[in-house]
Amino acid sequence: MSIIQEFKEFAVKGNVMDLAVGVIIGGAFGKIVDSVVNDLIMPIVGRVTGGLDFSNYYVPLKEVPAGTAASLDAVKKAGVPVFAYGNFITIVLYFLILAWIIFIMVKWINKLRRDVPTPATEADEEAEEVKLLREIRDSLKAR
Repeated sequence: MSIIQEFKEFAVKGNVMDLAVGVIIGGAFGKIVDSVVNDLIMPIVGRVTGGLDFSNYYVPLKEVPAGTAASLDAVKKAGVPVFAYGNFITIVLYFLILAWIIFIMVKWINKLRRDVPTPATEADEEAEEVKLLREIRDSLKAR
């Protein structure tokens, strides 16, 4: 068997295709979640906190040259090392919001799965006569 044939068999297996579809949908879902966090939730957080932008919170680790703007970008461009804790706070908030959204989505999907009735097998749907015969057999064994 040639290597091309082996690759072809590998690539068209169900689980490889499922993985590819999952990656593509995951990328699209990631963009949706980014939009929800950045465009819907973070503006509300900013409004509640009085318009605070955590990404510009920092502590300079060296003297800031005179005339340098107080923004994080300006201080970094001036070559001053900074402890940029504000960006970390923003990323942690983003992660918590993202984790919450994913938790709610998984919970919703699991609820949908539970609500879908599973088809009953023949073993689950025993005839009433079979149940009765088993009861008779069991009662005869007990004597």
